[in-house]
Amino acid sequence: MYQMANNTIFDNVFRTMLEKMPELVVPLINEVFGTNYPADIAVEQQRNEHQTKNGEKITDSRLKIADKIYHIECQSIGDAEMVIRMIEYDFAVSLETKQIENGRYKIYFPHSCVLYLRGKGRKDTLGMDIIMPDGRVIKYELPAIYIERYTQDVIFQKKLLFFLPFYVMRYEESAHTIGENTEKLQELLSEYEDIRVNLEKELSMAGRSELYTDLNRLIVRISDYIFRKEEKIRKGVDEVMGGKVLQLESERLFELGEARGKIIGKAEGKAEGKAEGEAIGETRMRMLINRLIADGRMDEIGKIIDSAEACRKLYKEYGL
Repeated sequence: MYQMANNTIFDNVFRTMLEKMPELVVPLINEVFGTNYPADIAVEQQRNEHQTKNGEKITDSRLKIADKIYHIECQSIGDAEMVIRMIEYDFAVSLETKQIENGRYKIYFPHSCVLYLRGKGRKDTLGMDIIMPDGRVIKYELPAIYIERYTQDVIFQKKLLFFLPFYVMRYEESAHTIGENTEKLQELLSEYEDIRVNLEKELSMAGRSELYTDLNRLIVRISDYIFRKEEKIRKGVDEVMGGKVLQLESERLFELGEARGKIIGKAEGKAEGKAEGEAIGETRMRMLINRLIADGRMDEIGKIIDSAEACRKLYKEYGL
């Protein structure tokens, strides 16, 4: 559930990972709900807009994996009424997916949880009792997950890379102390160097350089916000993680590459037909950018955007 009226950097990063890096959600679902989905299972986005009793519009982050519906709420601070909002949302979803079996309606609540970005919490679940007119009690409960409980080692062991952009929030309250203490600052930077190295091993060396680049940028985005008043820390983390980029790198590269591909495709496609030539140019450019990212030749991507000659040489080098 995503409250549009209260849009924050945390919501933006959370939404970006759900929508553009769905493979990161699978280990999280496995951790929370005890499932064993393979890493490459299809994740279907199911977004819908609902209106609360207060007239507030919310856009949910509903996911479908196999035949089950999942809903993960991202919460930066504690909220006593969170369970009320969750059951309100879950009931709305269950009505949308109602079924009739043997002449009787059945509604199925989604598998929901709340992901807390701050604090270690005291409760592992959120819940409430629903009292029926005949006195029967229906218990509504859902898991509460606290990122701060997870160490760096556990995050990588369980492949919970979804947590990494928010990992820094455990240092939010001690930011000024860290910035004023050289030893503590070095400890923090060393920790982020470990994160970068482990992330590179996990993704870049496994042929997933694009995801490595994108996740790296999201880590820096949250860090820049948390340490916005502590320049030493902010600059240090930026340098360790590879610099600050607000737009996802792979999107930027593909946007530039596709534009370049259209130009080259038009030029090369005169004999084959303009539309076909454009398609060929875009496909070749996308393949070339992927190869350069995988080989760590990021600095050469800018050259192919600006120089047709450089582009042709690299096409030849990669046999494209």
